[in-house]
Amino acid sequence: MRLFLLTSLTMCAFAANSILNRLAIDSGASDPAGFAVVRVLSGALVLAALVAMRGGTIPVFSRRRIAGAGSLLLYMIGFSVAYLTLDAGLGALILFGVVQITMFAIGALTGSVPMMRQLLGAGVALGGLVFVLWPAGPVQVDPLGASMMTAAGIGWAIYSISGRSEPDALSGTAANFIVALPFTALALFLMGSDWHMTTLGYVLAALSGGVTSGLGYALWYRVVPQLSPAVAAIVQLSVPVIAIAAGIILLSEFANLRLLLGASFVLGGIALAVTRRRGD
Repeated sequence: MRLFLLTSLTMCAFAANSILNRLAIDSGASDPAGFAVVRVLSGALVLAALVAMRGGTIPVFSRRRIAGAGSLLLYMIGFSVAYLTLDAGLGALILFGVVQITMFAIGALTGSVPMMRQLLGAGVALGGLVFVLWPAGPVQVDPLGASMMTAAGIGWAIYSISGRSEPDALSGTAANFIVALPFTALALFLMGSDWHMTTLGYVLAALSGGVTSGLGYALWYRVVPQLSPAVAAIVQLSVPVIAIAAGIILLSEFANLRLLLGASFVLGGIALAVTRRRGD
């Protein structure tokens, strides 16, 4: 039960990231690049302060930073650039689809082969997500945007897998944010991104970085070693559904039958994949 609650809290943090990002960028309070940089900076500051308060050290020069910070960098840049040209729903589908495939593949290569029940559950949940998020009308996929979101999905999958070997979730996450920060800023602005941030944009980016990203990612690094790669991939399919539900409650967005049916398939598929049965 404790693992279930911690995992659920982590997924809610990830969904809150989506809400904060949408509030900042859709309202014009922030551009994607500025939001990403302030987000990583805030996460680094909050996590470093928490590590210092408990008298710990931050392993910035550990070899784990190659996978941890490198994959976080790939995710942040890919995610920020992709949403300049991709529909939000289609972007989420590409991201979570790539995360599923990558984490399943890495798990299989490292000896954690998914069970048939997990594969079936993942298929049902992903199908429900497609039903909910597929854009209405003609679909035009920008090749650059799709490529960048694919890179973001691979980055997040590697980031999640690398957390399985992180000895200290908090200090490891702090080190990842600190190392990724200058490279994220440099890469985004070399790509020609403009800096446009209002006071509201800074506040939303700081909340996203310091709370829902920094603390959420640290919690994820604490939880993910207790989950198989397949289960860790599948439970993340709940994030868009939680974000949509939060949008309905907090942003007065509209709920329809399509949303309810799709969400039911997502949650049912996750339940099928993660529920243990005798003999498992």
